Amino acid sequence: MRWLPLLTAIVSVATAGGPRKPPPALPKLVEVERIWGQAPHNAFPDLIRFRDRWYCALREAGAEGASDGALQILTSGDGERWVSAARITSPQGDLRGPKLSIAADGRLMLNAGANYPHTQTLAWFTRDGRTWSEATEIGERNVWLWRVTWQRARAFGIGYSATGRQFARLYISRDGLRYDPLGDELFGNGLASQGSLLFLEDDTALCLLRRDEKGANSQLGSAGPPYRAWKWKDLGLRLGGANLLRLPDGRIIAAGSLDNGDGRMALYWLDPQAGTLKEFLALPSGGDTGGPGLAFEDGLLWISYHSSHEGKAGVYLAKVDLGG
Repeated sequence: MRWLPLLTAIVSVATAGGPRKPPPALPKLVEVERIWGQAPHNAFPDLIRFRDRWYCALREAGAEGASDGALQILTSGDGERWVSAARITSPQGDLRGPKLSIAADGRLMLNAGANYPHTQTLAWFTRDGRTWSEATEIGERNVWLWRVTWQRARAFGIGYSATGRQFARLYISRDGLRYDPLGDELFGNGLASQGSLLFLEDDTALCLLRRDEKGANSQLGSAGPPYRAWKWKDLGLRLGGANLLRLPDGRIIAAGSLDNGDGRMALYWLDPQAGTLKEFLALPSGGDTGGPGLAFEDGLLWISYHSSHEGKAGVYLAKVDLGG
């Protein structure tokens, strides 16, 4: 059996010099295009795929702080050429922060905040993407229902107060029109505001919540049904206008503008167990930047956002290959 050590050595050398599995590819920016910039200020876009077409809702105004905001709804069949499908105005006030979702009955839903003498969230619905219903007031007066997320035929949203004592609450609706609060306060430690929700396969809800105190970090909350008892983790940084998306393989992406002075839009891997955000890609952006809308289609991550790095604030669409 003297040949055994020699055979072992040969096998070891062959294995060491054999083919090795290449490292996973890193995410990379495939392309980014400015898709809208007709108004003096074009901002806060959201993105969705509806009936084999793309839709992007954004705010048009004379300036970021102007009180003449209108909602522009863009559509595209291929994500390359975008045209206006509708433009929504309010004779009563300024419209802000449009968000898109698909309701339980299959209609496309649009919600936005309206600044009347008071703050009121409004909703519109469409079955074809072009003919929209009249505006319907939803939620409580002076509470901005920021983003609506549908889960098991119910609509959920984080609303935050626009006047007086600042708070954030979780609201639930069975028809997208009437919303009932689940408890008094979602997060009782500080000035909570914008919140994005994501539901996991086991119905656990995740909430990426912004705080408005100077120097305060964004929070990650988690809760199971009936979503009244939340656990919170400090994420160590502050994101503005953040959004969440769960990929088909289970990974979770967060996107938002980093509130550290440089005004850039960035993408992060979110680890809900550890309560961490790991940046993996910064998008071309700067100055006045925000959004973003997120979608995953044909193996690519699609992101709509606004930025003023090329001059006035315009709406951009980026496509990202997430790699291995």
